[in-house]
Amino acid sequence: MTMTTSRRGFLQSAAAGAAVLLVGVRADGVLAAGTDTAQDLNPFVRISADGRVTAIVKHFEMGQGPTTGLTTLIAEELGVTMEQIDYAFAPSNPQVYNNLLFGPFQGTGGSTAMANSYEQYRKAGAAAREMLIAAAAQEWGAEAAELDIVDGQIAGAGQSAPLSDFVTRASAMTAPTEPRLRQPEEWRLIGKEGAVRRKDTPSKIDGSGLFAMDIQLDNQLVVVISHAPRMGAKVAGFDASGAEGMRGFVMAKALPDASGVAVYAESTWAAISARDMISVDWDMSNAENRSSDQIREELLAGVNGESTYQNWGDQAATAANVDGAAKVIDKTFYFPLLAHAPMEPLTCTIEPREDGGAILHDGAQFPTFGHMTLSQVLDLPMEKVEVRTVLAGGSFGRRANPTADYNLECAMAFAMTDRTRPVKLVWTREDDVRGGYYRPAFAHRVRVGLTEEGKILGWDHRIAGQSIMKGTSMEQMSVKDGVDHSSVEGVADRPYAIPGMAVGLTDHEKATSVLWWRSVGHTHTAYVMESMMDLISEETGVDPVALRLSLLPGETPAQTRMAGVLRRVADMTDWDAGAPEGRARGLAVHHSFGSFVAEVVEISGGEAEPVKIEKVFAAVDCGVPVNPDVIRAQIEGGIGYGLGHAMRNEITLTEGEPDQYNFPDYEPLRISDIGGIEVAVFPSMEAPTGVGEPGTPPSAPALANAIARAGGERVTELPMLTQVDFV
Repeated sequence: MTMTTSRRGFLQSAAAGAAVLLVGVRADGVLAAGTDTAQDLNPFVRISADGRVTAIVKHFEMGQGPTTGLTTLIAEELGVTMEQIDYAFAPSNPQVYNNLLFGPFQGTGGSTAMANSYEQYRKAGAAAREMLIAAAAQEWGAEAAELDIVDGQIAGAGQSAPLSDFVTRASAMTAPTEPRLRQPEEWRLIGKEGAVRRKDTPSKIDGSGLFAMDIQLDNQLVVVISHAPRMGAKVAGFDASGAEGMRGFVMAKALPDASGVAVYAESTWAAISARDMISVDWDMSNAENRSSDQIREELLAGVNGESTYQNWGDQAATAANVDGAAKVIDKTFYFPLLAHAPMEPLTCTIEPREDGGAILHDGAQFPTFGHMTLSQVLDLPMEKVEVRTVLAGGSFGRRANPTADYNLECAMAFAMTDRTRPVKLVWTREDDVRGGYYRPAFAHRVRVGLTEEGKILGWDHRIAGQSIMKGTSMEQMSVKDGVDHSSVEGVADRPYAIPGMAVGLTDHEKATSVLWWRSVGHTHTAYVMESMMDLISEETGVDPVALRLSLLPGETPAQTRMAGVLRRVADMTDWDAGAPEGRARGLAVHHSFGSFVAEVVEISGGEAEPVKIEKVFAAVDCGVPVNPDVIRAQIEGGIGYGLGHAMRNEITLTEGEPDQYNFPDYEPLRISDIGGIEVAVFPSMEAPTGVGEPGTPPSAPALANAIARAGGERVTELPMLTQVDFV
């Protein structure tokens, strides 16, 4: 069962029952409990008088699984089955529901949902368990230590009763500040194969799950935006006469920031049709007018000159060591702009409240950004703005941008009406693909010096690309000494023990609006690092697995864990025996978002024959595997996402204007593109880390390495389709 609610609505529904036990934290972060009258309490767990449990999920669901993972933690600690617990999305309140790894923001991203919530949700569930047991112990005159909750029943000391019998008594108790967490040997759900089914799957199958695009409110207006064809262009004027008299068309107005023209109608189709009939004059004086070829040349020049920032090592000394080496491997790589292209394009709805406030209905990846945007644009205090989070059909980072661009558009469009009718903003697929906020283009140049014996003497690594974080609200967190960490992550912080390594970064002048994209900087850094590893293997004749293991001596936990997944995937594929007849295999391993993933891509074809991906093998160490089935699904999805984009996709610009517009020329991966995927999940007691993104970085370099081992070209510029034929 899926629910969406505001804090006020949550408390009102809580008050409807005879008794409700809420367990969560106060605004100061202290674990607390109470009933619906506890106005300073924001709960993670709600238990109604009939014993029904609801997990209040602070991370939104875009397919990655927090509605299952976080409910699993509470169900495990509390002692209920997964059938006895529902979930509801938390209201917007960054003081309580903030992402502990982001700071004062409530948001989902960076594969942090489980990493930042693991202890928090377990403690909330454990506190509820101890309070209910204490209530039963009082009533039965028993020792609390004799009792436990199993499948929703409190039992022990010769007694047994459903937990619902003790909700009223427990709701009057004080929450324990440090409840006892169940030990791994007590777990019935966490880490258990086949023990948990996804909570959001049934509603997606039967159609009851509410997505942002599904919002249909009484008397709502639908608005689409005529966007600027180039970044930086502004509306100079427009003519809406062509839309006048069209059925359903209401009006058209230029947005206050002149970024586009809002077209209002009674339905989505009417709005889209009317927009097609409106002509807009654009002021291009400050617009981007460079084409992709020029941007590419500028980036390549950036890695062939002196780097502005040195993030790691002594670049001058390293360059000198490489120059004096017996052998030098010198490779340049280029990565184009990429769109996020989720299945559900951007959309949200603003609903007026009777008290003059507003409600934002959204697949809200970062509720804080949308909340603040509505507050500012509509000139409302924060307490008069609600954010009601619903499901989203993918995001890959697009719904979480610091400017809250689509929330801002909807807020401006709503503000230009009389504010009596709900306004639903809808982006078309073409808007989405051409709408900017792309993964930035990047270039790398790597020069590796080797001794006569094949040992690495120096590694001069230079990177050029547009910073994602600079100039945003995330800059303070991500930029240090002038270096945007997201531009160099995966290189500067690699687990490999590489002698004589230096990393230099050149920030590129803004070409378009850029944004984090699934796995952020690791999308390009893993490709370069793992391609270079295979190039060194080819030059020295050392087996690719053996070479990587030699650079992972186990001096740090990261090296040990990375070596672990590398050995595991080698075992899965019987690496030493070689690929089956007529096939070739490529390997890559990478550390991102706290997790370690090794992948082997097995292909047929290559050289003169079209390439077919026959199978992908993956081993993942993401700490405690809370839901193994969800982890496998996420690694599979990350592999497909990474391979599909590397094989075919790019956004190109012609005089600043995007060339691609929809799936015919920005084609998503098809099921038939990959023969099969096998994922091994490491058993681990390390703290849980990310799984939504770490499957993506190793996939493309593993494919590139397979193609090279099959006799094909070494692909150093993406997409691969410009050099490789695929089946």
